[in-house]
Amino acid sequence: MPTIQRIIVPDIRPPVSHYCHVTRAGSHVWVAGIVGQAQDGSIPADVVDQFDVAISIMDKCLKAAGAGAEHVVKVQVFMTNIAERPKINPRRIAYFGDNLPVSTLVEVKGLVDPRMKVEIECQAYVE
Repeated sequence: MPTIQRIIVPDIRPPVSHYCHVTRAGSHVWVAGIVGQAQDGSIPADVVDQFDVAISIMDKCLKAAGAGAEHVVKVQVFMTNIAERPKINPRRIAYFGDNLPVSTLVEVKGLVDPRMKVEIECQAYVE
């Protein structure tokens, strides 16, 4: 049975509840839902700016577990206004490039803070 690593990434905001930022068990990596809240606690008003912050934090989480965009096999995005998807899609393309993960996009009523517009989580596989 593989060892389970539960990782709290030191240079990002601590989890808001009882969980860790990223978990690795053998070759499998799971990144918890990441929102667009900066290290100083600020939340940009624009969905694109929030997504940029979230994808940057997600990348730090992946790297903390020895992974990167090329290892992501599944991504889930939660948005409070799905009509804004075209605004964030170029950022997704820029991050993942030719490394196309499977994907789920869901519109939700709200996130943990009413100012938040987008949350992203992913799973990765590292050989």
